[in-house]
Amino acid sequence: MESSFEGHKPEILYPCIWSYTVIGVDEAVLRDAVGSVLGAIPHSLKPGNVSKGGKYRSLALEARVEDELERLRIFDLLSKHPAVRFVL
Repeated sequence: MESSFEGHKPEILYPCIWSYTVIGVDEAVLRDAVGSVLGAIPHSLKPGNVSKGGKYRSLALEARVEDELERLRIFDLLSKHPAVRFVL
């Protein structure tokens, strides 16, 4: 059964606030990583979850993005940062 969304991109109206979940080992280092990637881009960070074993933690990031290129660029830069294990 095919999804009615298959092959269709969601319509996103820019500028908007976009949410990312940033996952890594050390919260302070993750905060620094986000700051270095976002620079002057308006954003907020809140503590997220901690893994069952306590090794990983997440931060809930909300950032104002002006367009799709900026939204994807932020995702890409966060994903490539050595302090970040995953970005959702």
